[in-house]
Amino acid sequence: MNRAGYFFNSTKGLILVAIVMVSVATAIFGMLSGPMAEWGVKDLVVRYLHMDLKPAERAGRIIMLYHTIAMAVIAIEVYMITSAVPMKNYQQTNINTVVTIGYLTTMFFGLGFAYWGQNWAFHGLFLVGLSLMFFAGLMLAVALNPWNKDYRITDKAYAHTKKGMDLERMAFFVMAVMTLISAAFGAVTGSFWGNGHETFLGEDIIREADKTALQKAIIGHLHIMLTLIAVAITLVVGRWLDFKGIFHKMAMWLMIPGTIIIAGGAWSVVWTHSAHTFIYVGSVFVMLAALFLVIFGWKKLINDRLKEQNLKRAGFIKKIAALVHDPIKFGPLWQMVFMNFTVSGVGIFMAVKLDEIFRVWPLREERITLTGHWHILSAIVATIIIMYYADISGLKGKARKWFGWLLIIGSDVAFASVTIFSMKRLMVVETAQQQLMDTTMILADLGLGIVLVLMFVLLLWRLFDLFKDNGLWRKETINQELEVNKTAGYIPAFSKKSYSTKGNEK
Repeated sequence: MNRAGYFFNSTKGLILVAIVMVSVATAIFGMLSGPMAEWGVKDLVVRYLHMDLKPAERAGRIIMLYHTIAMAVIAIEVYMITSAVPMKNYQQTNINTVVTIGYLTTMFFGLGFAYWGQNWAFHGLFLVGLSLMFFAGLMLAVALNPWNKDYRITDKAYAHTKKGMDLERMAFFVMAVMTLISAAFGAVTGSFWGNGHETFLGEDIIREADKTALQKAIIGHLHIMLTLIAVAITLVVGRWLDFKGIFHKMAMWLMIPGTIIIAGGAWSVVWTHSAHTFIYVGSVFVMLAALFLVIFGWKKLINDRLKEQNLKRAGFIKKIAALVHDPIKFGPLWQMVFMNFTVSGVGIFMAVKLDEIFRVWPLREERITLTGHWHILSAIVATIIIMYYADISGLKGKARKWFGWLLIIGSDVAFASVTIFSMKRLMVVETAQQQLMDTTMILADLGLGIVLVLMFVLLLWRLFDLFKDNGLWRKETINQELEVNKTAGYIPAFSKKSYSTKGNEK
């Protein structure tokens, strides 16, 4: 297997390529941000890359940039799902192929259209890429079909119905279907561009009393898509940690209706003022499911470590030490907990106190809070993806510990700082906020800088490995080929479930 085959035929190679694409896009277009403009970096980047940045087109450029990065992130999650959830080999291959072509087409031509002149052929190909992503989603939903008798559950440790339907598979299926409907929700609005609908950023119209149905649809679309990305990574982490037992059963019964209710609530923004009520109910279900995953995961990490140490009894301190022994496994679960303090809790508080507090603030302050809220959630998902990839890449020893803890601490310091910055009016009076703003911005830049350096080191490690004839890339490819050839279907190495199908028996 050559290097090109590794990149586009193996799960780890596909994830690596997508991470590289996101990293490059973030590095280049992050240079156009406010702080970079103040330092003169933006002007250099625009000049040397010959970008065409018309002020009137700024909102459109940002929207296309967000979509291209989002497609790459969704592609990564699709790769994780096709490798973690049992399906036929041809289904996995077809889905991965289409989603890869889709996100790369979207990214290259979308960014080309937005930042290097409005070549409308590029815009057409950008839409082709999005259409391919949607088609890949349809194929994924078919592959995840929970009613397929080939994937009936026989192991009582996992959530299933009396007839053996795998409820975790149902949760993946529901997430995929809700994502497809939500994507179409945004696409329908996009089809009206220039015919009753104009480009806008969500935070720019938050105080407009008379929003059109198309504007409300876009607001619902951007909220639910980010939420579903978070739901997908939660389910993937559950597969990664072999989530099972009583907590698994309760979590799946909550996750399935919770996902549907949240999605329905986001869509209902168009026609009802009670949309947030549905969103609150769905959020409680999903957050409880995530809590049960955290409880199970932390207990598993503690027990596994104590078993390694041959300790049958341990005090509180030793249990905590066992819990945090492996930061790469502890990190995703911790990020789910930490998210409640920087995203979920803040979002609910904002919604409850919107008219009483936030609408009294200047518009600029509310915009800062909203944009910080969305960016923190997406960045937390990104850190979980990074830790997942670091684990499956075989990062071990001291490098694993340093990487994991620096990623957790750096990102959390940044997220906490941005949260405090955005909510500063609750803590200090306006005339005394400058010192707090300066401190939080320095900490945020420091934390994000650490994360970016870690990403650079991780990708550099994998780059150097590609130059080795017998590097990790070759071993990973061989191992996946051996795993696929073991069965007529495909069951990931970390799956412990028992299935009724003869082709997928383990």
